[in-house]
Amino acid sequence: MSILFSQNNLKNNEIRPQEADFTEVLCHIAVVPKMLYFYGKMPEKRLKSVAIVGTRKPTAYGREIAYDLAYKAAEKGAVVVSGLAFGIDSVAHRAALDAGGITVAVLGTAIDQIYPAAHRGLAEEIIEKGGMVMSEVAPGVRFQWQNEAKKCFLERNRLIAGLSDMVVIPEAAERSGSLNTAMHALDQGREIFAAPGDIARPMSRGCNRLIAKGGAMPYLGSEDVLGALFPAPRGRKGRKEVQMALMGDNEIETVILELIAGGMVDGEEILAASGLAVSEFGQQMTLLEVKGRVRALGANRWALK
Repeated sequence: MSILFSQNNLKNNEIRPQEADFTEVLCHIAVVPKMLYFYGKMPEKRLKSVAIVGTRKPTAYGREIAYDLAYKAAEKGAVVVSGLAFGIDSVAHRAALDAGGITVAVLGTAIDQIYPAAHRGLAEEIIEKGGMVMSEVAPGVRFQWQNEAKKCFLERNRLIAGLSDMVVIPEAAERSGSLNTAMHALDQGREIFAAPGDIARPMSRGCNRLIAKGGAMPYLGSEDVLGALFPAPRGRKGRKEVQMALMGDNEIETVILELIAGGMVDGEEILAASGLAVSEFGQQMTLLEVKGRVRALGANRWALK
């Protein structure tokens, strides 16, 4: 074992989620981790962050998407979160490091057991360049059964989603752990993007399926994510200007726009508050989207555009 990853280096590096600004957000997920262990530097405050996860066997297409997004996001100051796995995860970590940014690797193993072992060097570089390697599994814990290890890796995915403002999947097979991360992200109300791909390519089927089911927005370029993470500043508007901006082409549209502006994002809640029939509501939302007044966030969630 590398001296860097010894238990001695974990002194004072174990915290409860609520004890740090960056991890406090994990107090609001379904299963809150009791303790977090980490090597490296914990971000001092809550920063914009994006999780980039995907297949362990990416094509050049998936690698290009992951590297481009991670590099640009890190360059703008976002934390890139991933799982240190082979494939898309390692590409995302590498791109963030190349951009001189911060990246966080969340392990599915005990904190003192870097997995895969081939990425020990990558983990060391993450730490040396101001990033962090984290796990909720205490040092010294080893899994006796394969099913036990698999369960822990799947549970780890909720932390990757929880630490991030949004999740992006550049490439994933139909049965992929990345889709498990997406499910956690949906439960946590995170925005999800998946890159559409060739329907004949096995490593695009997971993303295509997720988009088709409404679980993710199609990722069409880094501007999709960067625009959501770092929205362009808007000038201060007076009350009259705000009211004008929320006016629709008819009374029904105005009601819907005002509900969304008031903080409602869930389609079922907007439907109930508007008092519309389901068919009429669906038609109005489609028209508002076509007009560029609202945008779908996936999973029947909406936001003003």
